[in-house]
Amino acid sequence: MTTLSTLKKFKREGTKFTCLTCYDAMFARMMDKAKIDTILIGDSLGMVVQGHDSTLPVSVADMAYHTANVARSNKHALILADLPFMSYVTLPEAIANSRQLMQAGAHVIKIEGGSELCDLVSTLAQAGTPTCVHLGLTPQSVNVFGGYKVQGRSDDSADKLLSDAKAVVAAGAALLVLECVPAELAKAVTKAVAVPVIGIGAGADTDGQVLVMHDMLGMVYGRVPRFVHDFLTDERNTEHSIDGAFALYQQSVVEGSFPMQQHQFD
Repeated sequence: MTTLSTLKKFKREGTKFTCLTCYDAMFARMMDKAKIDTILIGDSLGMVVQGHDSTLPVSVADMAYHTANVARSNKHALILADLPFMSYVTLPEAIANSRQLMQAGAHVIKIEGGSELCDLVSTLAQAGTPTCVHLGLTPQSVNVFGGYKVQGRSDDSADKLLSDAKAVVAAGAALLVLECVPAELAKAVTKAVAVPVIGIGAGADTDGQVLVMHDMLGMVYGRVPRFVHDFLTDERNTEHSIDGAFALYQQSVVEGSFPMQQHQFD
C-alpha cells in the first residue's frame, strides 16, 4: 500500500506519482486496479456530485460519508480528504473535524491556505494527523480571489507562495498541493521543500499530479480547464473504458507524457 514514506521515496528517486479525486466505492475499486498512487476525497464533490456552483456548501458530514465509501474499497492508495470550507477556523473545531475524517478512513487531511495554518499543521502533526496544504488557487477562497484565476504571477505573490510553502513544511506539513500556478514557480517550490508536491495546472516538474476524476473522463460541461486531458477518449486508451483511462493516466504521469506544455501556465 502507498504510504507517505512511499511518496517521499518517489520524490528522492524522481519517480512521478498520481492522484485522482474519488467519491464512491465502485470508482475506488477501479482506481485500485489501475494502481493510482493517491486518492483525494475532494470537496470538489460539491460541484461534480452535489451540483453546487462551488465547493463552499460541502459539510464535514458530506466529506466523512464519501471518505468512508472510498476507504471500504481501497487497498492500494494513500487517502487524502478535504476539510471543507469554514471547518477549521479554530483549533478545537479543526481537531474535531480532522478526527472525524481520519476515523472515516482518511490517511491525510488536506487544508487550504498559507503560513496562517502553521499552528494548526503543527498541532495536528503532534497528534499523529498528517496534513497536505493546498496553495495557489484555493477554491474555498474563490470569493476572495474574485474567481478562478492563476495565482503567483507577480513577483510579490510568487515570493509569498514560496514563503508560505516553506513555512507550512517547517511546521510539519507532510504534502503540498499547488493549483494553477506558473510552471516555473511550481518547479521552484518543489525543489525548495523536502516533502512531495502534487500539482494541478502547475506544470510537469511537481512530484505528483492530481486531476478531478470527472474532468479526466471528459465529463466537463462548459469551458474545459487548460490543465485537463480527456483520458477516456484518448486513442491510446485502446479499451475505450474507464479502467483503461485510469491506467493510461497512471502510465502517462509516471512516464512523463502528462502534463505537457499546453496544460501549464507561464
